[in-house]
Formats: sequence, C-alpha cells, structure tokens
Amino acid sequence: MGAEQDPDTVLMLRAKRGDREAFVALVEKYKQPVMNLVYRALPDATEAEDLAQSVFVQVHKSAPRYRASAKFSTWLFTIARNLCLNEIRRRTRHPAQSLDGMPDPEGDEHSRQVADDRQTNPGDLLLRSELTMKVEEALRALPDNQRLAILLCRQEELSYEEIARVLGCSLAATKSLIHRGRETLKQRLKPYLRTGVWTE
Repeated sequence: MGAEQDPDTVLMLRAKRGDREAFVALVEKYKQPVMNLVYRALPDATEAEDLAQSVFVQVHKSAPRYRASAKFSTWLFTIARNLCLNEIRRRTRHPAQSLDGMPDPEGDEHSRQVADDRQTNPGDLLLRSELTMKVEEALRALPDNQRLAILLCRQEELSYEEIARVLGCSLAATKSLIHRGRETLKQRLKPYLRTGVWTE
C-alpha cells in the first residue's frame, strides 16, 4: 500500500491540520507496537515507557513538517529508531546510569507481553519463560542496527523496503543486516530449539 492510500497517512495529514481526534487515533493504534519495539531495543520498562511517550511527543512536534512521502508507520518507526539509538548511545557514554536497567523476568509485566493466555502446564510455562529470556538475551547482544532490523521485520511486519527507509540504509544492506542477525540468533539459540531453524 502506497503512502497515498495509507489510512494512517490520511489521519496524520488531518493531525497536521490540527485534528486532535486523528492524532489520538494514531496514538491508540500505535502505542503498543511502539512500546514493544522500544522495550525490546532498550529492555528497561520505565525507560521504555518514557521513550515511547517521547516518540509521540516528537510526532506531534513534527506534524507541521510532515509530508506523505512514505507510509505513516515507516515515518513513525524512523522516529522511534532514532530515539532508541540516541538513548543507547547515551547509555554507552554513561554506563553507570543503566546498571539497574535489566528487566525482572518475574516481576515485570512487559517481560510477559508475549505470554499465551491459554491454560498451560507449569513445566511448559517455565520452559517458555526460559526460552523467552534466552531470545531476549540473544537479541540484546546483537549490534544495534541488526537488532532493530530484526525487531521491525518480525514484530511490525514491515517490508524490507520500509525497514531500509527506517534504518536509513540500502535495501541490500538491510537484507544483509537481517540475514546476519538471524544467523547469529540461530547459532546462539540452537541449544534451545529443536530444529535450529529461524522461522518467518
């Protein structure tokens, strides 16, 4: 779907003209996807909530300059990606401030966002919890752009072309980032998966 047919782009153009309801509709639709992306890129629940709010503050501030040259979600996730990378760089410069930023696998509701509501026996829940933690650890160990490319590909179901726009790199470089990221994850998670295959 092109930008001109994207209903979210239509909403954003209305928001640009001062339509508050259109902006609220976009926030309601995208707050959870943005939160998921930010949290998995920067696994600190409090920081992730603050950063997700900052994404929408930035969207609101940037509304007057918005142009419908791409899908709204591509533009939105570009803003989220930039804020995530800025925060990661800040933490790298000031590591002492993020020593307590690791999520509590039992006490943090965000760490359970992928949980299945159906009845599951305790053994399966324990195995799933362990696998989820191992996946999160493996994701955190990836280079920033690889991690964001994988998250955008799997979580938000963006096309390679859209991910390339978000990351600000070529289509070939994007495919390479995703391929390398998947291969690294596959190797690290092979002991925890029966097949070692990274499924689409």
